[in-house]
Amino acid sequence: MAKGFGRMGGQMGGGMGNMRQQFQNLQKQMQEQQEKIAEMEVTSSVGGGVMKITMSGDQVCKAVEIDPEFLKDVDAEMLQDMLLTGINSAIEQSKKIQEEQMNSITGGLASGLSGLGLGF
Repeated sequence: MAKGFGRMGGQMGGGMGNMRQQFQNLQKQMQEQQEKIAEMEVTSSVGGGVMKITMSGDQVCKAVEIDPEFLKDVDAEMLQDMLLTGINSAIEQSKKIQEEQMNSITGGLASGLSGLGLGF
């Protein structure tokens, strides 16, 4: 009985090692992809192009451009609304790129794993 138990444990250990290696490879691919995503940029245009917000793939705001002519006739509330709309739109676009890129590696698994605190 002890011999059979030992053999079974040995087989399972090899399978677990292979699974661990696959997980490590996936982690490495995901880390590399996250680095690529961070270099990507999206630009959100608001108000017919009078304001542009540029955001990186990892949701870092890189630039805000406002047409100086627009500032002559705008009040603070309108400017705030446009900034808010532009920033939220850029974040949404950035998240979409991130999701698409990560899903290309995980086959859609990243969406389900994102709630586990694994950094993606």
